[in-house]
Amino acid sequence: MTVEQTQFRAALLDAQAVVPPGLTDGAGDPAGNRFSVYRNNVLVSLTEALTVAFPLLVKLLGARGFAQLAEVYARQNPPRSPLMMHYGATLPAFLETFEPLAHLGYLADCARLDIEMRQSYHAADAPDLNPEVFQQDEAALMQLKLRLKPSTKVLRSRWPLYDIWAFNMTENADKPRAIAQDVIITRPEFDPAPHLLAPGGADWLEALHAGEEFGAACEKIARTHQAFDLTASLTQAIATHALTEYTTKETP
Repeated sequence: MTVEQTQFRAALLDAQAVVPPGLTDGAGDPAGNRFSVYRNNVLVSLTEALTVAFPLLVKLLGARGFAQLAEVYARQNPPRSPLMMHYGATLPAFLETFEPLAHLGYLADCARLDIEMRQSYHAADAPDLNPEVFQQDEAALMQLKLRLKPSTKVLRSRWPLYDIWAFNMTENADKPRAIAQDVIITRPEFDPAPHLLAPGGADWLEALHAGEEFGAACEKIARTHQAFDLTASLTQAIATHALTEYTTKETP
């Protein structure tokens, strides 16, 4: 990037910056107010992109509150990719150090939920796992290796993340409970949706996705989470279309 490009980029997101030297309009005259108009349009476009990308945050902060947050973020964090579907990836980390909203500690995880929902939407398709694989004999069943679909996302939180999402995004939901909640996001058809994971569920899914055999993963989680319910977790994973291909030791 040249010096001129660096100056232009810096001035584009700084409302107090002067028009970069040598910048002219189509007629060859100094850009003047034309640059100010362009600068404002860029900021509006970035704010609109963030508004679309973070619906839960918009709901929590209100349209005006989120717009104020988005403006501050956009000025400090311009896009690094021409693909706007990726814009805002650093917003959770930004929120963790953003003093004006420090009293709302759950916002960073809510931003992560919005991001994972977006990632799930754009993820590649994968075939559903055939439930009949669980009708094998016990020895073969214990050797199964499963994995998560590309559209399946597991998100851990020390906040009642699923309850916060449900309370703000669905009708007649109860108020969030004061508990930590892990969430799984799946995309059965076109639109992703979050689901509350039971204790141990996140560890179990991640163990499977890491390549552990079905039997070993179940035994491992049963030792570390006394409340782990394999039947309920497996039923949820199948019902939400979270899993895909499997292999056995005999499969190359």
